[in-house]
Amino acid sequence: MTFKQKIHQQYQQLVQDKIDVFRDMITALTEDSKNDAKGSAGDKHETALSMMHIEQEKLNHKLREVLSQKAILDKIVSTTIAKTIIVGSLVKANGIYLYLSAALPKIAVEGTTVIALSPQSPLGNKLMGNEVGFLFEINGTKYLIESME
Repeated sequence: MTFKQKIHQQYQQLVQDKIDVFRDMITALTEDSKNDAKGSAGDKHETALSMMHIEQEKLNHKLREVLSQKAILDKIVSTTIAKTIIVGSLVKANGIYLYLSAALPKIAVEGTTVIALSPQSPLGNKLMGNEVGFLFEINGTKYLIESME
């Protein structure tokens, strides 16, 4: 398995773990609201149900975000090597490894820090379609694309 494939696999696992956690939390809230509905009455009961509903909506929103990140990762073929930077490219610029996919937390693979970024981010946007040797500047910082796969 290549370095890029390990990165892709680790991000897929990270996103799947988040999905599982959100689904478990939503299920637990649903169960709590059913149990609460059986034994309570009055204003306190209505307030508690409202709070649970609001929390459930927040979790559903977060779950949708993570599912969209998963959809992006699922479309990436980690064995693809393109001539120019595309979604799914692993780029080394200024000694930093950047994985163009979705905005996700940074991870460490084989002791190397990798930052996943969205192609819509300012840095991701500048990288897209370019090649090794491309020099550009963002917010006063100059970047040189050293390698890509």
